[in-house]
Amino acid sequence: MSDGRISNSQFSQDDGKNAISIENQAMQSVLGQVPAPTDLHCIGQVVDEMKAFTSKCYINRDLSTLRFQLRVLAQATNPRYPLLERMFFLTIFSSNMDEFFEIRVAGLIQKMKNGDVSSSLDGRKPSELLDEISQVAHRAVEEQYRILNDHILPELATHDIRYLKRHELTPAQKAWMKTYFFEQVMPVLTPISIDPAHPFPRLVNKSLNFIVSLEGKDAFGRDLSLAIVPAPRSLPRVIRLPDELTDGKEHHIMLSAVIHEHVGELFLGMKVKGCHQFRLTRNADLDLSDDVDDIAKALEGELGNRRFGDKVRLEVTTNCPKELYELLLKEFGLNESQLYRVNGPVNLTRMLTSFDKPELKFTPFNHATPKVFLGKESMFDVIGRSDVLVHHPFSAFNPVVNMLWQAGTDPDVLAIKQTIYRSGVNSDIVKALAQAARNGKEVTAVIELRARFDEESNIAVANMLQDAGAIVVYGVVGYKTHAKLMLIVRRENGKIRRYAHLGTGNYHAGNAKAYTDYGLFTAHEEMCADVAGVFGQLTGMGRPLPSRQIMHAPFTLHDGLVALIDQEIRHAQAGKKARIILKCNAVTERGIINKLYEASQAGVEIDLIVRSICCLRPQVKGLSENIKVRSIVGRFLEHTRVYYFYNDGDEKLYCSSADLMDRNLLHRVEVAYPILDKALFAQIYEDGLINYLSDNVQAWELDGRGEWHQATQGKTIHDAQAILLDKICGEVR
Repeated sequence: MSDGRISNSQFSQDDGKNAISIENQAMQSVLGQVPAPTDLHCIGQVVDEMKAFTSKCYINRDLSTLRFQLRVLAQATNPRYPLLERMFFLTIFSSNMDEFFEIRVAGLIQKMKNGDVSSSLDGRKPSELLDEISQVAHRAVEEQYRILNDHILPELATHDIRYLKRHELTPAQKAWMKTYFFEQVMPVLTPISIDPAHPFPRLVNKSLNFIVSLEGKDAFGRDLSLAIVPAPRSLPRVIRLPDELTDGKEHHIMLSAVIHEHVGELFLGMKVKGCHQFRLTRNADLDLSDDVDDIAKALEGELGNRRFGDKVRLEVTTNCPKELYELLLKEFGLNESQLYRVNGPVNLTRMLTSFDKPELKFTPFNHATPKVFLGKESMFDVIGRSDVLVHHPFSAFNPVVNMLWQAGTDPDVLAIKQTIYRSGVNSDIVKALAQAARNGKEVTAVIELRARFDEESNIAVANMLQDAGAIVVYGVVGYKTHAKLMLIVRRENGKIRRYAHLGTGNYHAGNAKAYTDYGLFTAHEEMCADVAGVFGQLTGMGRPLPSRQIMHAPFTLHDGLVALIDQEIRHAQAGKKARIILKCNAVTERGIINKLYEASQAGVEIDLIVRSICCLRPQVKGLSENIKVRSIVGRFLEHTRVYYFYNDGDEKLYCSSADLMDRNLLHRVEVAYPILDKALFAQIYEDGLINYLSDNVQAWELDGRGEWHQATQGKTIHDAQAILLDKICGEVR
């Protein structure tokens, strides 16, 4: 079905059962013979002599991360998704796995080298984890290419989208390819022979390369047997054949095919015995000391090292001879468990999915704008009367940008303060801030330079804003600034009034179209004062000011959540209704997990909606039988963080930038803000929590063994994201 906005009437019960069956088959095919997670019978005693929960009470973080990637991979088999969207999920899986190896696997390898001792919640050693990860990852990658070759590519071919192999080219297409090679490819290739004068080249992280086996003598009379040909990143990996050679069809050839076909032109007078593509993955985590004098300069120096970090994975094609991949493994200091032989291109991330085939994609929708913002009235007048909520991507991102543009030209606005985590130099947010600074507003930007893989972009943003006259600070060394805050200071009738925007997601327009996030516009005096206090801590010095409304990491958020859970425990122990619902991206922090276990044992009813990583074991007798965990993996990336507590009828609901992880709660600057408006409270509770707890289409449920299962369906179909598309976007076209 190509329509992304699927209603219950469009999506039959049989369709739902078929989708679940196929997705479960994909998951089981991936897992195959991989050892099952911990058996519930092996959990045994949940509390030791020190009254602490034992290591068997926790799911390993890295294995939980990997199983999230399997849920992403399963979307590539989802028959309800349009074909190109399924292919897109295949490329997302490839990109996610790259990062998993660059960061998580690389970190485990480093820990093993430093001493193979347990440092994880579940007590496993790095070597044990690496063995399990290798088994699961190998089967997952094998399944990924099976889906590509057996399903995606054949189905694309029925729509005249093809990736042609060399033997499938017509004579005219071969002639065109030869010309393309000589004119576009060969001039930028640099073949490197492997001999005493030319040691093995230092290859860039995740770059496409070819190992070429040769026979004969070169121009200097040397007997050469091996060469490496790096493919420059400036060359496209997928090349569209001219319309006149394909009757206008979407027919393409891979760069690897072009090089394979003509690699002999690089070694004239010699015989090419074989040419095989490979890709090396390196450690891409940055090692930045907390005592640097200048974060920006130190980070710029460290970025180059990311391209040449320690080796962690080698990918080759399945037809690469054993003697060649063994040579590569030896050269890179890797073992065979770190070798991945793939039946296709070694980097699916760079395969095209942006074809002009709207019938093979989700139907576009109109992002809704709150009706209160549609009139000619100033946004400050609107927000001054009552709080306004946006729910991306169903709600448009424009109001966030418009608020900055209005502030930049409003004569009554004195100052603008903004946190930036991921935005980009072309962002309208950044442009609006720069223009406001040029207009004479006091603009302060707190830019987190260390947002992973966006460091270079953030440095460019900082330079751009400084050039415009804005004050740029980089937060606090040792604590990433992950809070999503905007504060505007305005003089009204001789008095100062503040307006704020607080969000769960980044100030990034692209993300706002693909990620689910909440944003709150408010002029609430105490809330805005708390936001001003956070900015004061980020840009100045001194002890943290007491907050009246928000909870603020690393100072009060963790303890505040523990106190709210303790309150539910007391209500349950008093025989009252006790209820907790937490929605976030990950749950890994031991203190919160242990407190949730205590709450479950006290009788508190707990639902966790966790997109990816969950180290808590739900539904274990004597430990967590009152805790249920589910994950929603759908068209949009679930990114909202919402904390709900029944509180004996005086309900509390917070939105937050923080996941329930050690780094968020203890080592970052984060904010959780209460929803005080009763109507907005009800909207988030119904749309953002109960709606997702009712999902039986995109939901996966976690059992105590650490395995995920597609949610079973009842008499009615409930797709949370599709319902929100109809409900929110159907109101404002």
